[in-house]
Amino acid sequence: MKTKLFRGIISPLVIISFLIIFHVSYAQDATVKGLQSDANKAIDKTGKIDSSKIWNTGGLFNLNIGQGSQSNWAAGGDDFSFSLNTYLGLYGFYKKGRYSWDNTLEMNYGVINTTSVGTRKNDDRIDLLSKGGYGLTKNLSLSGLLNFHSQFAKGYSYDKDGSKTLLSDFLAPGYVLLGLGLDYKPVEGLSIFVSPITSRWTIVNNDTLSAHGAYGVTPGKKVRNEIGAFASINYMKKITKTILYKGRLDLFSNYEHNPQDVDVNMTNMFQASISKVFSVNLNINLI
Repeated sequence: MKTKLFRGIISPLVIISFLIIFHVSYAQDATVKGLQSDANKAIDKTGKIDSSKIWNTGGLFNLNIGQGSQSNWAAGGDDFSFSLNTYLGLYGFYKKGRYSWDNTLEMNYGVINTTSVGTRKNDDRIDLLSKGGYGLTKNLSLSGLLNFHSQFAKGYSYDKDGSKTLLSDFLAPGYVLLGLGLDYKPVEGLSIFVSPITSRWTIVNNDTLSAHGAYGVTPGKKVRNEIGAFASINYMKKITKTILYKGRLDLFSNYEHNPQDVDVNMTNMFQASISKVFSVNLNINLI
């Protein structure tokens, strides 16, 4: 039964990727211009959201650049390599009386160029989450959630002979999820949202991919709708004065088709600040 369930989760309709990126970089890690004051007050110094404010806003921008060259290197390797990775994360949290509205936007994009394979993207993500709620108790709210997820540019799989096959594009796939449920916040920094009634649209706005029925759409169609259950767990914690953890786990089950096949999307980010310009980042993403 465990084997069958595991195979169900890792279904052919789910995009499978396991990406572990560890980099020690010279990074310009700074709060977004214009929001620096709020960000410092809200998180950077205390690790806590300022509950006295109606709006808490802020953000983080990372730019990581790497370059390498080799000449007559006995161990082999590329003569030249260059990588560029960017991350932008913005947040805006509203709280007044029983009403709350949480908004986050995360965008990643990265490219790498080497003499052996040319230029390829190695990171690409757009994720917008908006959640509005009405407090029923101190820690429990009736909430509505909207989530949009896609990527910026085309993605390919590469064969050994150098040929490539199109896998993705902007809005191919794109996911729009709308759910109504309960949001439980037992401790600061932790949110558990459960929606028994959720509608999810899968968009494949690329003629080539839609013609092949990519990402579960009917061949030739560009949109697929599913009704199911959704759960989202978000956690942010300032572990120490210099180490921040941010994680999110999304689970979706389609009531109408193999509900035991659960779509899983998990992101984890650890960031340790060594100084004002040096940081160590560890990102683990599971889809």
